[in-house]
Amino acid sequence: MPKRLLIAASGTGGHIFPAIALAQKLPDYKIGWLGVPNRAEKNLVPPQYYIHEIEAEGFQKPFGLGTLRTSLGLLCSIYKAWQVLIDGPFEGLFTTGGYIAAPAIIAARLLGLPVILHESNAIPGKVTRLLAPFCTAVILGFEDAAKYLPLAKTLTVGTPVRGSFFDKKKLDLPIPEDVPLVVVVGGSQGAVAVNQLVRQCANTLFEAGIWIVHLTGENDPDVGSLQHPQYIQMPFYNEMPALLQRANLAISRAGASALTELAITKTPSILIPYPYAAENHQAYNAAAFVQAGAAVAFLQEELTPEILSSKVLDLLNSPELLKQMTGSAIHLARQDSTERLNIIVRYVMDGKKIPKINN
Repeated sequence: MPKRLLIAASGTGGHIFPAIALAQKLPDYKIGWLGVPNRAEKNLVPPQYYIHEIEAEGFQKPFGLGTLRTSLGLLCSIYKAWQVLIDGPFEGLFTTGGYIAAPAIIAARLLGLPVILHESNAIPGKVTRLLAPFCTAVILGFEDAAKYLPLAKTLTVGTPVRGSFFDKKKLDLPIPEDVPLVVVVGGSQGAVAVNQLVRQCANTLFEAGIWIVHLTGENDPDVGSLQHPQYIQMPFYNEMPALLQRANLAISRAGASALTELAITKTPSILIPYPYAAENHQAYNAAAFVQAGAAVAFLQEELTPEILSSKVLDLLNSPELLKQMTGSAIHLARQDSTERLNIIVRYVMDGKKIPKINN
């Protein structure tokens, strides 16, 4: 009989894509998915993984009546997650953190099931810091995150990426092979502020012969406002490995999953951390890449179209600097993250002691 594993990953590509990468390494497992209604998992999770939906939200507001409502909601979510685990019947839980992780972890531990938690950010989220000590294993994307989790059993393996990122692919878009290409990525939900900045400086870049592929997300109010032969815009693009492999430069948010994909594809980047990310974790993620020499970063509030266009032109006119950034990105990429996580999950699910894995 195949092992039965419930994966709890919801909300953004940063939570969902690493979980998909793991699931692809477990073809001999029976996998279910725990998600939240009307979130990104509905479109991102492959159809072979049935999605069990529960309501889940975080404690974001000051203490008050809303806190009581959220607390009651958490109890209901724990009960529903508990039911999903029993009905599976699932033998263990894997989660990538976020709101969905709290009820899932608590329900699994109440049932005595093993729990593997993967935290991809340099600064662990609130749920991770609170519940990591109760997990069977806590797997980290950044080694520095361990200092925030002194009571947890942690291992650093990096952040998993889907297998397709390791295959060399040709880009299926009408872009000449000999032109500089800038790819703009705001994360799985898009980034309206970044979209506006890019459109405002686009004409300067077009005049320099630069092509732009702009992934706007689904919630861009200005979609269609810019038209140009050197400009391709889409809400999202399924063949991200080929796109990033072709790109000379990326303009991106600094979610851990996006940064891992940039590192694996050796893509130099200008990072604009999302300013409202929990614990400001994207700024810390970006700082790790800047320190390594793989990226430059700007706070959103300090960026203007003039600054952004100037930096893009400076980088694209500095092939030696781009080459150095590419080399730095290679050193940040953990090529075997998914496989190492796969090994850990299998050991935990089999009730075995996790083998020593060098960081």
